[in-house]
Amino acid sequence: MKKDNWIYKVFLMTFFLSLIFSFASNIITSNANLILMILITIMVIAIGIIFDMIGTASLTSSEVTFHAKSSRKIKGAKESLSLIKNSVKVSSICNDVIGDICGIISGSLGAMVAISLAKILNNNITLASIIVSSIISSLTVGGKAIFKQVAIKNCDNIVFIVGKIKAVLKIK
Repeated sequence: MKKDNWIYKVFLMTFFLSLIFSFASNIITSNANLILMILITIMVIAIGIIFDMIGTASLTSSEVTFHAKSSRKIKGAKESLSLIKNSVKVSSICNDVIGDICGIISGSLGAMVAISLAKILNNNITLASIIVSSIISSLTVGGKAIFKQVAIKNCDNIVFIVGKIKAVLKIK
């Protein structure tokens, strides 16, 4: 049986991406005001939703459209085909690795927002954290549900946009 290093790669990728995202968000928000912390939290949630949409689109997209574009040498078509042919790995990275990291980081940012909110409003930290975590959860789950439908209906367009970005940035 062929030894698959995919699990080890995902583990290490998750560890280092989480380290980078956590470090950056903690540095940025350590002395930030409440509004900036809320905006950063929303941005992290949005990144998770966008990558979930990309992962879903890669699973539901069809190669047929991109073979025709590739034969006409349209920029991004070859990269789009690569995304579709590796859709399980793309989906795992986008939905699981990046999506889960964003979920965890938005939770920790939410804790920081709750603490700041409780201090500003002279209120109970428990109440603030329940409200903030409920808002973060509903935005994340609701956003992913909405954009999963968008991904399914517009899968070829989404994959092609990502393929174009890969072509411009020369990402393999």
